[in-house]
Amino acid sequence: MGRLLRFFLVALALALPLAMHGATAQEASFLEVAQDPAVGAFLTDAEGNALYLFTPDTTAGESACYDDCAEAWPPLAPEEGMTLPAGVPGELTTIERTDGTQQVAYNDIPLYDFVRDEQPGDIAGQGVGGVWFIVPPGAELGPYPAAPGEGTPVPASSVQIGFTEELGPFLTDADGMTVYLFTEDVTAGESACYDDCAEAWPPVPAADGMMLPPGIPGTLSAIDRTDGSRQMIYNDIPLYYYVQDAAPGDTTGHDVGDVWYVVTPGMQLGDDPHEGEEGQEEGEEAAGATPASS
Repeated sequence: MGRLLRFFLVALALALPLAMHGATAQEASFLEVAQDPAVGAFLTDAEGNALYLFTPDTTAGESACYDDCAEAWPPLAPEEGMTLPAGVPGELTTIERTDGTQQVAYNDIPLYDFVRDEQPGDIAGQGVGGVWFIVPPGAELGPYPAAPGEGTPVPASSVQIGFTEELGPFLTDADGMTVYLFTEDVTAGESACYDDCAEAWPPVPAADGMMLPPGIPGTLSAIDRTDGSRQMIYNDIPLYYYVQDAAPGDTTGHDVGDVWYVVTPGMQLGDDPHEGEEGQEEGEEAAGATPASS
């Protein structure tokens, strides 16, 4: 009897981790989020393979990719219980294709794989033909920027999308450094951050030909500051860096002084800022470095 009991306990001990692993696999999200320094955050399938949008897809519930197109860019097939990763806003739906199959859509954007992506993390499809692009978390269905002329390289986006589970998607510059809004900026075309404030929160410089990633709603433009420089703005929101962010992906400026916050895709000037847990301690320490001097 003792030997039988020991055998049962050993078998149970071996089975439990397998059962727990199976439960974890079942609870995994249907999609995941990956990040690449060249393009920022993007959606992948559960195995980490990049997913793409097709800019001719501009009507909800419809795909414009069939035949040879669909062979090179296989539509993502749905599964039961499809879920988004923690922190990713929006919804997953299913569209009916004219060939009788079904395809997954994210915020009405039909999703595709690319046959030339050989392993998880590859983004060989990014910018192909000026019509295929990775899908940032928070993306929305077009209209998308017009494709460049034949043979013209696709210009790099001026901003990217960063991502954490705590904060969700937020804007960064092209190098992945987080950009912030200042709640004291309440008038379109004007910044309230100068002098000591601008030393701690340098304005993001504006440049010609600024572009958003496909799928990110809104516009990038510039304002002329009273110090003679030009500052990038997103939907009339002046954008700033934080000097204590040391590396791409840092968000130590979020919630500093209850006046500095990350900028979420689609935000408009005057919208309530995105609350979060990060940056609260820095806010108490650095509140004195955020004067609204002009």
